[in-house]
Amino acid sequence: MTTPDGAARIHWIEHGEERSARWRSESGWPAPRKVVLADDTMSADAAWRHALDGTALLWRGDFQNARQLLQALVRRVDHKGSRAKRAKAGKAPATLTEQFHRHRLAQLQRARTLAMLLMPFDADHGIPLRRAPDVREACTEAYGGATEPYVASLRELLGVIGAHEWRRKGVFIPALDERIHPWYGVFSPVRGEYVELVAQAPLPAGANLAFDIGAGTGVLSAVLAHRGMQGVLATDVDERALGCARANVERLGLAGQVEIVRADLYPEGRADLVVCNPPWLPGKPSSAIEYAVYDPDSRMLKGFLAGLKEHLRHGGEGWLILSDLAEHLGLRSRDQLLGWIAEAGLDVAGRHDIRPTHPKASDPDDPLAAARMAEVTSLWRLRVASS
Repeated sequence: MTTPDGAARIHWIEHGEERSARWRSESGWPAPRKVVLADDTMSADAAWRHALDGTALLWRGDFQNARQLLQALVRRVDHKGSRAKRAKAGKAPATLTEQFHRHRLAQLQRARTLAMLLMPFDADHGIPLRRAPDVREACTEAYGGATEPYVASLRELLGVIGAHEWRRKGVFIPALDERIHPWYGVFSPVRGEYVELVAQAPLPAGANLAFDIGAGTGVLSAVLAHRGMQGVLATDVDERALGCARANVERLGLAGQVEIVRADLYPEGRADLVVCNPPWLPGKPSSAIEYAVYDPDSRMLKGFLAGLKEHLRHGGEGWLILSDLAEHLGLRSRDQLLGWIAEAGLDVAGRHDIRPTHPKASDPDDPLAAARMAEVTSLWRLRVASS
């Protein structure tokens, strides 16, 4: 059920009375239709049965016990997944594309099941439970100000707490010799290989103005300014990303060189260099954070290529930073990519490659290990095609 302002609400019975609260889910999960109260007396097996049935558990017990219960649910979900893998072991091996879709479906089902354990929040983001931590600052960073009590999943709350720590500590960027501080819902630059590509590729001769399309944390804008670009115009459509990029640019003392503006892909005008690091996999995002990973129908990739020619100054270059993981998974072919480049009136002036170093790239137990171990991240140097 939703309120006149469009906010979803959950409903439950407590002490013989019907109660309700605003429902909050950054993952976009609908408000659960069935809700039961749960506390320290509920066994993990009982909680597991409710979660599998799609019944949410609104926690009324000790907060730390809720965390232990969530871990017990994680073990049961993962054990169920291991049994499913063993059952498929004797069957014909699936293609990498089939493995990817199965893995993604399993991850969605896992996330949905684990999201069934719910936490109550007061109007100031406080948690009215025994031994609950003070999460008001973390929740304010993620959600903004609250105007009424609400309910959200414990799993999401732990993500909010983790994001708060990342924002506080920051991610060290060797190319800047400084830290970038990601906000909740903004993709963190933990995969440093794409940043290194932008830090090392030769700049177009005489370049002094750059566009950074899809700025995110602002890390690439900062790297370009650090390399001596006199002006960088960075765009994004996500309000969190815009705020995050502005905060990072100001913290680094680069506000005089980098301007952050809201725009869907391109700002007005032309630049000597246009940089874009679009989501690397075509597909539908299942949550806000996945918009940094999945590009529905390759909209951003194709939009960047289609508009590049009209936004480059004479002799300028477009830098497309893209992993070939989608190619290894059978989600996009190299011929498709080259075809889109040619259709946009562009030539490939060069390409710089680097192999990822993140843990999954060398994890043989990862469900997509074969594709990840073959992955290469490239910076494609694009120019307007000669007539």
